[in-house]
Amino acid sequence: MKTHTFLLSAILSQCTSMVASHAIFQQSAHGSVDDAKTCVRLPPNNSPVTDVTASDLACNVGGSKGVTGVCEATAGNTFTVEMHQQLNDRSCATQAIGGNHFGPVLVYMSKVADATTADGAAGAWFKVDEFGYTADNKTWGTDLLNANCGKRTFTIPSKIPAGDYLVRAEAIALHAAGQKGGAQFYVSCFQVKVASSMGAAGQVPAGVKIPGAYSATDPGILIDIYASGLKTYTIPGPAVVDASFF
Repeated sequence: MKTHTFLLSAILSQCTSMVASHAIFQQSAHGSVDDAKTCVRLPPNNSPVTDVTASDLACNVGGSKGVTGVCEATAGNTFTVEMHQQLNDRSCATQAIGGNHFGPVLVYMSKVADATTADGAAGAWFKVDEFGYTADNKTWGTDLLNANCGKRTFTIPSKIPAGDYLVRAEAIALHAAGQKGGAQFYVSCFQVKVASSMGAAGQVPAGVKIPGAYSATDPGILIDIYASGLKTYTIPGPAVVDASFF
């Protein structure tokens, strides 16, 4: 009986640890201005999406519906997305995404008519930022999130037109990605109104559909990250938009 009790306790402890390691992109900032949760479409919990063909991949579960808040931003300036394991916990003492949830961090944008009503799956997404893996020091994008209190800061392309956008923040945990369907996608969308010196004359970069941009067998999605001598990693999706947009 003691053996059974010990095993059950160990299993429950492991499950608790796994759940605690899940995370949510839940805050943002434009420049030095903290927007908190003003414009984020929060998922119902911190669990990941695992089906690359699901509509939830665009903005997570429930993310097709907008919220009332819209954050401001300026083309050519910085925007920050912020991840933490639990809602309303911005403590830097806790890892943003814990456990062995190693993987890349990616940020996309999509030009929309109205950020509060666009569903995300119908638009075209262009990638504005990414960090995958550096073999020299064995650093993943998620390691950088943990080192920076959950924050990932990127520059909004300066040549895009003014208007409404969705900003899609994504971390892909690859600890179980050695088998098909094992990759875990942590996604949130932020509703943003971008001011631009280009006015309406700016150019929107070519984009991809989400879902549609990823395959379950992409080398950056179906991968054993614990394989001996991992030297390179192929980040899923399109390349970051051309430097001419910045």
